[in-house]
Amino acid sequence: MMFKKLLSYFSPITIKKIPSEISKQIEITYNDGQLVLDTPNTNYSYGNLAIVLRKGLKYIGYQKIESMNQILVLGLGGGSIIKLLRKEIKYNKAITSVELDPAILFAANKYFDLEQYSENHTIIQGDAFEFMLKQQNKYDLIVIDIFQDYLMPAFLFENYFVEKIKESLNINGFILFNTITLHKEEKERNNQYTSLFESGQFSVRTHPKIQDLNELITIKRNF
Repeated sequence: MMFKKLLSYFSPITIKKIPSEISKQIEITYNDGQLVLDTPNTNYSYGNLAIVLRKGLKYIGYQKIESMNQILVLGLGGGSIIKLLRKEIKYNKAITSVELDPAILFAANKYFDLEQYSENHTIIQGDAFEFMLKQQNKYDLIVIDIFQDYLMPAFLFENYFVEKIKESLNINGFILFNTITLHKEEKERNNQYTSLFESGQFSVRTHPKIQDLNELITIKRNF
């Protein structure tokens, strides 16, 4: 395994492929000496995604996040966001995570030791849309990082789902939304999305060209 890790500095080395009904195939790969979780067309956890999410959390502010009481993660993946919150930011309060794909949860526990962050961390295996329809809690930070391979489900941008996100966000709370903008249409989609947040009540910022293709959207609820 150490030899493969060293070789990965020259070229990625896939060590395991896991079939998935939802994500088609999950790949556990060494890349630049680091274990990452990929699908055939995109990075799902650790690697580039960790870089993207770290930048998003820094835009919000580590001190603000450390003082929060409730965080919701929609799209847990391999758990790189949890590692950032627990290890880097030192956030130790409640996190609720929702992940649709059981194969990804299996990989997260087997290869990325997600269980080490089990304290104050509730994982729900299910659909984020259905979860938001039913849940009644309020959160200080909502992280939205939902992909099926490189595609983003349409419901994320629909007004009804956005309203449920708004209702679940505390005053002075933040949304961190990770998107991919491959084409002009997706940039326009993001512009339409941000227009759903009322000026004054919400402060919206977009952060384009993160790792080339990602656009982060950070939204603060003011009142």
